[in-house]
Amino acid sequence: MSPSPRPRAALAMSQGAAEAVLEQPALDALARVTTLEPPPVLDDFSTDRARAVLAGAELLVTGWGCPPLTAEVLAHAPRLRAVAHTAGSVRAHITEACWERGIEVSSAAAANALPVAEYTVAMVLLTGKRVLESARDFRAARAEVDWRRTPRGVGNYRRSVGLLSASLIGRRVIELLRPYDLRVLLSDPYVSEEEAAALGVELVPLAELFARSDTVSVHTPLLPATHGLVGRELLASMRPGAVLINTARGAVVDQEALTDAVTAGRVRAVLDVTDPDVLPPGHPLWDCEHALLTPHLAGSQGNEWRRLAELAVDEVSRWAAGDGFAHAVRRDRLPYMA
Repeated sequence: MSPSPRPRAALAMSQGAAEAVLEQPALDALARVTTLEPPPVLDDFSTDRARAVLAGAELLVTGWGCPPLTAEVLAHAPRLRAVAHTAGSVRAHITEACWERGIEVSSAAAANALPVAEYTVAMVLLTGKRVLESARDFRAARAEVDWRRTPRGVGNYRRSVGLLSASLIGRRVIELLRPYDLRVLLSDPYVSEEEAAALGVELVPLAELFARSDTVSVHTPLLPATHGLVGRELLASMRPGAVLINTARGAVVDQEALTDAVTAGRVRAVLDVTDPDVLPPGHPLWDCEHALLTPHLAGSQGNEWRRLAELAVDEVSRWAAGDGFAHAVRRDRLPYMA
């Protein structure tokens, strides 16, 4: 069924997500191509108002905090044909019932991938140069540093960077690393030798990735098969002083094994995610000089939320015009997405 000339649309997310991501220009743009339900946003589908709105909605613009679109919810939304998500993963709210209904789904994952990739590249370069350690030592010494004593292992000239998974973010990292004089290795069972060559990376088995890389960056989604994938054996095989960067999901890495390796000073770590996320206050990684913990900030924040909104508005405009989504989420690829 084709959408109406001005399809009825509603916002389904937490109020905080709506205020962060959807500034007035984005709301105005949505209102120009849809009949947009006025606030408040839908953050609970069980209320009388939510069910009244769902009864006429053809499109939901969703975001962080959107409740699951279960079969029971969809029973109250007989006209719903599409969901445009203003963030990355749709796993929390898109259910099997949505796919069975044939609802079209779009995600702003492509927009959210860029800041994560930028964060990763920044950390690759900073840790290769040992900037954080040097800054700490400089602050302590408050005196001239003899640069001639810099160890040969410091620097980014032909450093080996290993990427675990050619996910959407992993591929953006590959693109952003191209201008640098780095060797890029990739481990991904779903990538062929031909595709790796086209990406300009060397495809290697998982164990070889960890053994050969100066920096390993984790970009694999959390699946039953990847839970604890980066375990004690792989961490033990890393080069002395090598760096593990994780911007994916904390549970992909064996947290206990990583803690042992980092606190022993065998490897360094940059962790934007942990398991659990956040670590307990007394966890040894908080005070470990070989670990940098950031509060899940690699993804879109601040002015980067505008990029998510703009992509979602473009998707809604395309769909309302009958052109379909440019960033459609495929049901068969969902199990392999973050």
